Amino acid sequence: QVQLVESGGGLVQPGGSLRLSCAPSGRTFSNYNMGWFRQAPGMDREFVAAITWNGGNIYYGESVKGRFTISRDNGKNTAYLQMNSLKPEDTAIYYCAARLAGSYTYRPQSPEYYGYWGQGTQVTVAS
Repeated sequence: QVQLVESGGGLVQPGGSLRLSCAPSGRTFSNYNMGWFRQAPGMDREFVAAITWNGGNIYYGESVKGRFTISRDNGKNTAYLQMNSLKPEDTAIYYCAARLAGSYTYRPQSPEYYGYWGQGTQVTVAS
């Protein structure tokens, strides 16, 4: 069982930056594909970004392209989401997700692809 733990959320002013981290507990994740999703109140879960197990392929949702950067450090067993130029509409609970690479047809933007989820971290963008 993989348990994912997100951290780094908080309150930030518009135009500011935050960096989220995601680390699995009790397991190395170097062979897992990782994704970030977010969900605002009353909205469906939205794809934010994804990265393959070796960092070779990266994907972004349209609303965050050019502002957010996903990365991973397998040596530190951690994935990151660097969020710059934050907007009020970025306010949501952010979740990281993981699935063992090669275990299923890769669909990075689909929440249904991922088998493991973190508990979420709140990001609020407000002045």
